[in-house]
Amino acid sequence: MPPEPPPSDLSAPAARTLLHLRDITLRGYARDDGLFDIEAHLTDTKTHGFVNEDRGGWIGPGEPLHEMKLRITVGEDMVIRTAEAATLAGPYRICPEVTPNFRRLAGLRITAGFVRAARERVGGVHGCTHLVELLQQIGTTAFQTLYAVRARRARERAAPEAVPPRKPALLNTCHAYASDGALVQKRWPEFYTGPAEAGPEAAG
Repeated sequence: MPPEPPPSDLSAPAARTLLHLRDITLRGYARDDGLFDIEAHLTDTKTHGFVNEDRGGWIGPGEPLHEMKLRITVGEDMVIRTAEAATLAGPYRICPEVTPNFRRLAGLRITAGFVRAARERVGGVHGCTHLVELLQQIGTTAFQTLYAVRARRARERAAPEAVPPRKPALLNTCHAYASDGALVQKRWPEFYTGPAEAGPEAAG
């Protein structure tokens, strides 16, 4: 018998009570000047109130314990032109003091090792744990935002008769893009490394 397909959703949870909400939104924008803005917004709230001496003694249910925003501006080369952070709410009054440090991200290129390089500039006592946590998502959102633009530019610059195909950046980055899988066999057969028959063709 063929294996059963994986479930399309999580199983029903046990009886439980919601205590904490962390919401993260990310947006990628094409600017009129040819650059791109990637913005992240993080909020932490709780369903109950709790004592916090640094913020007047009490944080009520639904009131943000953390609320941070981060915007980077990049070009098609994925180099950060400017970076800006804002702390709208933190557990301590001193939390917003480090947000200017995130300007130090300017000049970094979003590529392999980006998060490590960013931590060298804004990690530890020079930054904010929650803003730094957003950098991984900022990086992947930047790639998603610019993927089609960069692919089109690459095709425009390439001379197909003279330039061999380049290894796709997505190759082996996740299960779907495994070099020995059916999706790669269909989309980039020249980089396929699996057996001649990889099973049913991947959809899409």
